Amino acid sequence: MQTAIQVDSNYYIGLMSGTSLDGVDGVLVALPEQDHAHDRDALQLLASAHIPFSIALKQQAMALQQAGENEIEREALLANQLAAIYAQCVAELRAQHPDLKVQAIGVHGQTIRHRPELGFTRQTNNPALLAELSGLDVIADFRSRDIAAGGQGAPLVPAFHRAMFAKQGECRVVLNIGGISNISVLHADGSTIGFDTGPGNLLMDAWILQHLGQAYDADGAWAALGKVDPALLARLSEDSFFAQVPPKSTGRDLFHLPWLQQHLQSFSDLSAADVQATLCAFTAKTITDAIAQFAPDCVAVYVCGGGACNASLMRALAQALPHIHWDKTDSLGIATQHVEAIAFAWLAQRFVQRKAGNISEVTAARGARILGALYPA
Repeated sequence: MQTAIQVDSNYYIGLMSGTSLDGVDGVLVALPEQDHAHDRDALQLLASAHIPFSIALKQQAMALQQAGENEIEREALLANQLAAIYAQCVAELRAQHPDLKVQAIGVHGQTIRHRPELGFTRQTNNPALLAELSGLDVIADFRSRDIAAGGQGAPLVPAFHRAMFAKQGECRVVLNIGGISNISVLHADGSTIGFDTGPGNLLMDAWILQHLGQAYDADGAWAALGKVDPALLARLSEDSFFAQVPPKSTGRDLFHLPWLQQHLQSFSDLSAADVQATLCAFTAKTITDAIAQFAPDCVAVYVCGGGACNASLMRALAQALPHIHWDKTDSLGIATQHVEAIAFAWLAQRFVQRKAGNISEVTAARGARILGALYPA
């Protein structure tokens, strides 16, 4: 049985590589003591780094989303590659503050399967190798403990969002738009719910890659050239996932290019740009429908993740719910591109201090659980 780690510093590294598969984001932060966890001013971002994924690595990760030949070996080799990239990111962070004693690394890993209904989730990673390469304690595999307790294992960031962004007496939503979109509803009374709303960038990214060879639609410029097709938008919105009541989570297991192409069979007359415009509207609709249903008294939405940089998407969101104040998490003191990496540094701190990292009302776990597993330096 693991025992508590002796804590003599509050410096942590957080690493996040999400469903967008664009690379790993890393941060080195000074975290507040948990007794002051709601004081954002006590959190200090000391360094940040981004290591992009190669096209080959991205293709390997994408291929592992579906069952295939020799997948156990292919996953193990991918895990080793990821550990090397994570270690490179850690080295870049530590080089900016070489004298700081880092307590631990919190690393999410790369999700390749997420099947909580079958009792498992898989975040590819080799945390033992990362500990060996970095010389630091590594906390990894945050989702499995929640799933073992009957939960979804996701989303895990609402606990961090509540600690950093909640305001007593005001209902706020924190919206993360990565490959998948998820919301944290921070109610005025302090209670919190959170869930995946559906696709974020992943369908738009897949479509523009197929047609223009670009990894993503910069600023939503291509979507802005097309016209939204109401019939296709309605067809996409009919997926049974959107009728499910939270807690719920999803990923590339459900929403992927073949899923989209199946729906497009009846819409062969649409231009590629019109499809992109409709996909942008689809992401906006599923997000705002969820906010309207589960946070009807919301006064402000704070956006983070790559989708916050998509001007077409941000306009669509604000137009759908014009009575709500829309902003980025930057206005609350944490830049959009750093929120999730800091969240996993924070979850590592929770593990080290033997405190729960999940919110059972969010994930449907049987109760609060300490999340993660330790790989000592």
